[in-house]
Amino acid sequence: MQGITPFLWFDDQAEEAVGFYVSLFKQSKIETKTYYNEDIAKVAERPVGSLMAVDFQLEGQDFVALNGNDDSSFTPATSFFVSCETPEEIARLWQKLTEGGSVLMPLGQYPFSEKYGWLQDKYGVSWQLILGERSQKITPCLLFVGKQAGKAEEAINLYTSTFPNSHVVSLERYTADEGADAGRIKYAMFSLNGQAFIAMDSGMPEHAFTFTMATSLMVNCETQAEVDHFWEKLTTGGKEIACGWLSDPYGLGWQITPILLNELRKDPNPEKSRRAMKAMMQMVKIDIATLQRAAEQSPVSP
Repeated sequence: MQGITPFLWFDDQAEEAVGFYVSLFKQSKIETKTYYNEDIAKVAERPVGSLMAVDFQLEGQDFVALNGNDDSSFTPATSFFVSCETPEEIARLWQKLTEGGSVLMPLGQYPFSEKYGWLQDKYGVSWQLILGERSQKITPCLLFVGKQAGKAEEAINLYTSTFPNSHVVSLERYTADEGADAGRIKYAMFSLNGQAFIAMDSGMPEHAFTFTMATSLMVNCETQAEVDHFWEKLTTGGKEIACGWLSDPYGLGWQITPILLNELRKDPNPEKSRRAMKAMMQMVKIDIATLQRAAEQSPVSP
């Protein structure tokens, strides 16, 4: 299982959006769909039996899409770099992804790439298409802007010190003549336990948008010790939310999620899944033992 999974929070368009993305990328498929039961629907204010989440893959990489009521919306603060092998591939993806969307940087030649463009698709999700092969086809990109501008390096240091086997792969800084504060991160790639991520400080920090909970990163944990470790590290200076969700010191959303929880969410026994999800809805940080007792209906120790 992928250690960190991008999680996209839609209103009612998750199924449509996932179908669209799966049709565009190779090695892509819908894996499972889960639906709102009575307990979760009541809390989430969603129709009983309506689609809750879709687990899917794009280019062999795991993603999750959620349907839920939320005031957050997608912003370019979180986007996805797509490395394209040929000009034909980048042209095809650009045409499809810009339909009904908007262009943030036109597709063209730039000093850093023969062909590159940045767009926001019709669902609001941002993509950066660039010509050039990479081992990881789709890479989450974090743009530190507004009040968070200038904090990319600090965030990278936090993330690489929190996750095992992590390091900075490459780093380029703004120079004094580039219209941004010299020394800030122009472009950095870093690895979190083998997964690539990109971070940048905005060259135009006056942009009004920033990170929102519409895009979060789900950390898949095997043990309670892992849950406790990531929760403590990422909530320090940040904010605890609910159901395993948190906001880190820079406003980026994370979900610290036991692998068991995702297994129970998709369990073929609907009652077992319902009990587990009901217990989860009452938690802030997820407790695996309590989750297991709820799923199996084991008595709680006094």
